[in-house]
Amino acid sequence: MGAKLLGWRYCDAMDSREIRVLDIDRFVPALVTFLANRLTATGSASFRSQLDMNILDFRILAMLAIEPGIPASRIVQVIGLDKALVSRTLAALGRRGWVRSEKDPTHGRRRLVSLTEAGMRMHDRALALALEREALLLEPLETDEREQLVTLLHKMLARTEAVAKACV
Repeated sequence: MGAKLLGWRYCDAMDSREIRVLDIDRFVPALVTFLANRLTATGSASFRSQLDMNILDFRILAMLAIEPGIPASRIVQVIGLDKALVSRTLAALGRRGWVRSEKDPTHGRRRLVSLTEAGMRMHDRALALALEREALLLEPLETDEREQLVTLLHKMLARTEAVAKACV
């Protein structure tokens, strides 16, 4: 815990006291959240207007392309979303003919979810849009900066469980 705290500063309160407040230009959780919120909002608009799907639909299609034949619990674990939301989205994707589920032969109650051919075609179209958006986002960064960013994000992701346990 010897690292210098970056995300706060002193500010004059209304009663002339000096108080500590977040510095939202340096508080890393806020910056990551702001970035994620903006990417999600603009991504949802792009995916909706160009592909008639939302960003969560794409995230799940992408997960199923990466790991075909997985239980919904795996999607929840990787994407970090609510189980009920993932379940509702999978049902909607099933109604669109993009995913199918079948009984897991090794676990009687669990179902395994996969992309259909139509789902894979939609995934491919959505992936092209996602990669275009990523290229635009990363355009100002040099190649080594991009690699460093990915490394740092992975380090932070690996710490989220420890942070959650420490701050209960």
